[in-house]
Amino acid sequence: MEDQKKENQTAEENLSAYEKAAQEGIDPRCIPQRLDGPVPEHDEIVYPNYPKSDHESWKFLYERQMKLLPGRACNEYMEGTKVLKLSPDKIPFLKDLSHVFLKTTGWKVARVPGLIHEQNFFEMLRRRVFPSTDYIRGKEELDYTPAPDLFHDIFGHMPLLTNKAFASFYQKFGEAAFKAEGKNRTKLETFHWFTVEFGLINNPEGRRIYGAGILSSLKEVEHSLSDKVVVKPFDPEKIVVQQYDVWHLQPILFAIDSFEQLEKGFDKWCKENGLLN
Repeated sequence: MEDQKKENQTAEENLSAYEKAAQEGIDPRCIPQRLDGPVPEHDEIVYPNYPKSDHESWKFLYERQMKLLPGRACNEYMEGTKVLKLSPDKIPFLKDLSHVFLKTTGWKVARVPGLIHEQNFFEMLRRRVFPSTDYIRGKEELDYTPAPDLFHDIFGHMPLLTNKAFASFYQKFGEAAFKAEGKNRTKLETFHWFTVEFGLINNPEGRRIYGAGILSSLKEVEHSLSDKVVVKPFDPEKIVVQQYDVWHLQPILFAIDSFEQLEKGFDKWCKENGLLN
């Protein structure tokens, strides 16, 4: 009886924040789904027949965020939007973005149906493939959606994948996370949250945003750089044990000094924990 209780407790501790939220009855779109076969990658991706309203949503979201980001988003991200030639005119074609990545950092894009299971996600990252949705949030969710959509995937994540240092780190993350088990799996999910999704960076001009979860969020952009947030220096040992809640504005964030620091620090921590050779 006691052994079973300990097993249940360990299993609960090793759940990701999204899995815990799903258990609590949160939006079912946030429950990761396992892929039952290959998904379209690179040239296999087809451009959807979007209704006019979807392009209008993209334009609204793109222009709203772009008004907020100058002086707040990091230089590397802003440069990435230019490399990808993102514009408010229409929803980008994933295949076109994939070709840009292949030329700049050796990555590709895959089209996925929604939030995918972490093992599917990590397997793609280790192959330098970024999984992206190709549908956009509805008009009623323009200010906030808990579910992944193409605006978060394309606008939030993709510009930094044109940066060689960040792209190299992200491939290593996929490699390490694919092998991880138990507590290490949960620690890596936490590391991802405080870097890829909610990371800050100290650019020469000052502190800036690089996390996709902030960059694609109306409220998080200003909040993340305000005095309402405690910003801690980059330290993998402290990041992986930091508690957080996925449904509220973040009160604690971490700042790196460069993407080279991010990659080297992550590599060192993984080797010390037997996750990378």
